[in-house]
Amino acid sequence: MKIPLKEQLRRTLRRDLWIAIAPATVLISIAFAVTFYFVKPAPPKKLVIAMAPDEGGFRYFARKYQEALARDGITLELKQTQGSVSSVKLLTEESGAVDVAFVQSGTVGADKAEGVVSLGSLSYIPLWVFYRGEPLEDVRGLQGKRIAVGPEESGTRALAMTLLGANAVDKAPTELLPFGRDEAIEQLKQGKIDAVFLVAPAESPAIKKLAAVPEVRLLSFGRADAYTRRFPYLSKHVLPRGVFDLAADVPERDVVLLAPTANLVARDSLHPALAYLLMRTASSVHGSAGLLDRSGEFPAPLEAGFPLSSEARRYYEAGVPFLQRYLPFWAANLVDRLWVMLVPIIAVVVPLGRAVPAFFLWRVRSRIFRWYARLKEIEIQLEENPGQEMLLDMVKRLEEAEREVNRIPVPLAYAENLYFFREHVDVVRRRLLRRLSGASDNKDVKEVVAQQAS
Repeated sequence: MKIPLKEQLRRTLRRDLWIAIAPATVLISIAFAVTFYFVKPAPPKKLVIAMAPDEGGFRYFARKYQEALARDGITLELKQTQGSVSSVKLLTEESGAVDVAFVQSGTVGADKAEGVVSLGSLSYIPLWVFYRGEPLEDVRGLQGKRIAVGPEESGTRALAMTLLGANAVDKAPTELLPFGRDEAIEQLKQGKIDAVFLVAPAESPAIKKLAAVPEVRLLSFGRADAYTRRFPYLSKHVLPRGVFDLAADVPERDVVLLAPTANLVARDSLHPALAYLLMRTASSVHGSAGLLDRSGEFPAPLEAGFPLSSEARRYYEAGVPFLQRYLPFWAANLVDRLWVMLVPIIAVVVPLGRAVPAFFLWRVRSRIFRWYARLKEIEIQLEENPGQEMLLDMVKRLEEAEREVNRIPVPLAYAENLYFFREHVDVVRRRLLRRLSGASDNKDVKEVVAQQAS
């Protein structure tokens, strides 16, 4: 069964199209597959933060973060721990149950917190040493006393043991008691213990109340400079006289304090977009002034005992990423992830967008252009003064070439190439006819000439 010419045209064009498009499709697919390998995954919609409710005002800060992150569609789940030591341990676990944590600086050495990085310091949280008895100038005077140093896993205990150990006061007959904050304060008020170590913000109501209790003194660190040199995560601060209560003059003198910092730490695998979002939140929550903090001083890349993350370093050097300055979090993250897709578009799709049509055109033209070889061969033979028989044979070959070219399926958009060829055939035909008409008086030859001329 003979296939209609239109059907042949459709089949041929479909084959040409697939031959042109298939390699381009494969190249584009490979380019996008490679690009997807480097595209950052979308950040999770939930974060888990570990914090000790009795340390550094962490409970209050955690709720502020909850509210701020919720506005950007991120759920912050709070996980309470016994202290900063416990919080860091949760971050180092392979289970990944905790993503970020509020911790006190100097709590755990970097060698014991592999995979944990700092997003920055958030505020100063002073060490308060309240005691009963005669005035003291340093923790050395607590030798042989009953001292509440905080629960086993707390940052308060870690710092207290560091300072007491440095002064050789942590051994008997000194009695170290693991009381929590509220219990320790009550025991000190009742005179059942001699001293208490507390780490809390200067704005803490519990600290203000305890500072006003008669017969309870607040230790002023006379050797604060020495401590800050020995322990870089500590800083020296002066609590001004009367700052708690001007009317009652509490405290009754300037007090030199040592202060670690509250820090936001995270797993080193935390999604970069979430890291930047957390630091933006920290800037809004911790950027105001306090009794010891200046406005805009925090967050800051201070020494915390943990390496600073690469995102935090860029944030403190250059500020908020460009996209997050002007777009909502979800939009900025989407654009940041999808811009990588421009690589295959620019490097592959755009060039192929030009190459595929050109290749398709070449495929169509090549079917016609190959017959130009036949046309050129006839012209060359004409230059050799062929005889009558040769001229007639050349006419037949020219007719055959024209007939075959007319059967080539060509899209309408490229039909001009077909008509150009036919014009060239007519040029050669006229030369042949002139040669034939002048070469013979044969009747048959003249009929051929007349037929071709018509």
